Amino acid sequence: MTRVRAARPADFGALLALNAESVQVLSPLDLPRLEALAAEAAVHQVVEVEGQVAGFLLALREGAGYDSVNYRWFAERYHRFLYVDRIVVSTRSQRAGLGSLLYGTAFEYARAQGLPVITCEYDVEPANPASALFHARLGFTEVGRQRLPHGGKWVSLQAVDVA
Repeated sequence: MTRVRAARPADFGALLALNAESVQVLSPLDLPRLEALAAEAAVHQVVEVEGQVAGFLLALREGAGYDSVNYRWFAERYHRFLYVDRIVVSTRSQRAGLGSLLYGTAFEYARAQGLPVITCEYDVEPANPASALFHARLGFTEVGRQRLPHGGKWVSLQAVDVA
């Protein structure tokens, strides 16, 4: 059985393990950072498969005290938005529709709150073609690019109209 539900502190160990499994295409995450992000999250969902956490999505609204350069880029350009800080699906569960299930909760939330746009970013240097294809299927388009200050990654800044 597969189900999406709200993330709980008891899930944090599994979430950190999932993040570490895919850290090459994500920002590193430790427990204090996860706790801080979860406290500010507007949407923080997990997807379970057979009772095991197989993925999660964490998103913040405008006005959060988040220090991410990517979040700040969107905050400087959008008055109201939902920023997906990370969506992670276990490597053994990818391509099973779990990411779409998780994003479905973000779209539901944004529509219910009257938010005009959902934003996110993914790596373009080094390339993350799976994320590019996944987000394109959901309707995201590039609205900018920037080089991250630490590590030299380039990211594609993405947005999708919710209305």
